[in-house]
Amino acid sequence: MANVLVTGGAGYIGAHACKALAQAGYTPVVFDNLSTGHRAAVKFGPLVVGDLMERAAIDAALAEYQPIAVMHFAALSQVGESMQDPARYWRENVMGALNLIEAALAAGIDKFIFSSTCATYGDQDGVVLDETTEQRPINAYGGSKLAIEQMLRDFAPKGLNHVIFRYFNVAGADPQAEVGEAHDPETHLVPLILQAVAGTRGALTIFGTDYDTPDGTCIRDYVHVSDLVEAHVAGLEWLIAGKSSEVFCLGTGAGFSVREVVAAAASVTNGPVPMQEGPRRAGDAVRLVCGSDKARTRLGWTPDRSTMPQMLRDAHRWHGSDGF
Repeated sequence: MANVLVTGGAGYIGAHACKALAQAGYTPVVFDNLSTGHRAAVKFGPLVVGDLMERAAIDAALAEYQPIAVMHFAALSQVGESMQDPARYWRENVMGALNLIEAALAAGIDKFIFSSTCATYGDQDGVVLDETTEQRPINAYGGSKLAIEQMLRDFAPKGLNHVIFRYFNVAGADPQAEVGEAHDPETHLVPLILQAVAGTRGALTIFGTDYDTPDGTCIRDYVHVSDLVEAHVAGLEWLIAGKSSEVFCLGTGAGFSVREVVAAAASVTNGPVPMQEGPRRAGDAVRLVCGSDKARTRLGWTPDRSTMPQMLRDAHRWHGSDGF
């Protein structure tokens, strides 16, 4: 089986991508510094503990495993933190990606799948974002990801074919509960709700209830993690087939409000969600969603699992298991 280097493969999305790659007949080789990932999440191929800031470590991994492609998930990804410490985000995300790109080219690798973000668009309320929407990030996280996208375009003439994926919130877990979402500290809405229901944290705070939406709370696009990683595997096979470098957005085009997520969680868990209302947070947009027409048409991708009840059921199953 052909090897694929998966940076950040011990993390939430990366671990699910490794399972999807294994199911598709590839061997995922995880490259991760384990700063936020989990060694126990690496279940589908070998682990190389290494840091993207160390070029020699990347070179050694590529020489040992000779992957046919790189799937790049590893990144600092907290928006608030990026505002407080932009230097760290520009240094680690951008320089780490540059090291990885140069190492891949030096090793003769010509296929690169990049997990980007809709944060590159900034806050564009009321627009269904797509691949042609103007990118104007408003924080160092989005800015660093946009810089990597630009690097990939600049390196394309050097022979590095690439697929870039942009998306908003990811939720859910592997339906078989082999891998799931475990952050410390946790910042994502779905696991925060499930922890509140389980009593392992205090009540959930809803930040802002007076937005111009049907129920007064913010609306965000969510995609099931298993749907998301299937798109990444499709992107790999797109490049293997010799097709052009492309950008794809992955979303439902509709989104869910905070109250809708809470109500769905109460139904799935058969219990009330302890919650309290708080003031708006600075910088929160009213409605952020993206479409996926291009991915559906060209990759044949459909986000079949990306209903809120399904995402919550799978996440709930994972959180109720023994975890890693």
